[in-house]
Amino acid sequence: MFEQIKHNMETIEGVAIYPILSLLIFFVFFVGLGLWVFSYKKETISELSQIPLRDN
Repeated sequence: MFEQIKHNMETIEGVAIYPILSLLIFFVFFVGLGLWVFSYKKETISELSQIPLRDN
């Protein structure tokens, strides 16, 4: 079955761009997520970490 899929993928024109595009999307997403996490304010993180400990 894998040979059939491999043959079909080899016959598609321009299929080599999909792995590159997938890697690029993956990389951009995690770099953006890292930037968002490191730019978050320390006061907000401290406040959010206290939410489970509050008595309502």
